[in-house]
Amino acid sequence: MVSLLNSPSINHTLLPNASTRVGLCRHGQYRRDISFYVRSEQVPSASNSPCQDRLGRRQLLATGVTIAPWFLLSHHTSTSFAAETKKGFLSVTDKKDGYTFLYPFGWQEVIVEGQDKVFKDIIEPLESVSVNMIPTSKTDIHDFGPPREIAETLIKKVLASPSQKTKLIEASEHDVDGKAYYTFEFVAQAPNYTRHALSAICIGNGKFYTLTTGANERRWEKMKDRLKTVVDSFQIFSV
Repeated sequence: MVSLLNSPSINHTLLPNASTRVGLCRHGQYRRDISFYVRSEQVPSASNSPCQDRLGRRQLLATGVTIAPWFLLSHHTSTSFAAETKKGFLSVTDKKDGYTFLYPFGWQEVIVEGQDKVFKDIIEPLESVSVNMIPTSKTDIHDFGPPREIAETLIKKVLASPSQKTKLIEASEHDVDGKAYYTFEFVAQAPNYTRHALSAICIGNGKFYTLTTGANERRWEKMKDRLKTVVDSFQIFSV
């Protein structure tokens, strides 16, 4: 693999403390005391009733989620937007950073330090999707190595903590509009749970993009089709 491990920012910028950032645990323990900010566009508001608005906010607070001061701001102030494009999913397009993907309806957008975008199920915190980027001078993902090689490196060095046992299940390559994407499936085992995950990586706009989604192993059979839809939907575009 060329220069991936030699990048001074690969372990800290791509997915800093990645085990906690993508729903895995840090040092074997899931941090349940983390406060997240929920963006307004991910909370459906079918009514303008003040009573219903207050009820919705109380329900969020009951989950332990921290509501940001800008909770009720319109989503048009953001550089990304969500729209329903497939039954059971919402589509996110980030016009500034040049990427788009689907995520399951009902997941909430949360702000996690070091991540560009994160959506997760508040009740099942291991069910999430995250996107991150680091600058790169490379223009082709093949410059970093073949799919299996780069997948193993990312899993061991970035996507799981050193204390976790990891296993790469499969890695493959596909093209979208002439651009190469690597996708891979892996598991990361902690003392009290195992997370089953999927990732997609690609290069464009002078950036190395990584999308990772997953779920607790006990829910993998139920969630795998939805998670595969998420990872397969990831695309980048020129900005």
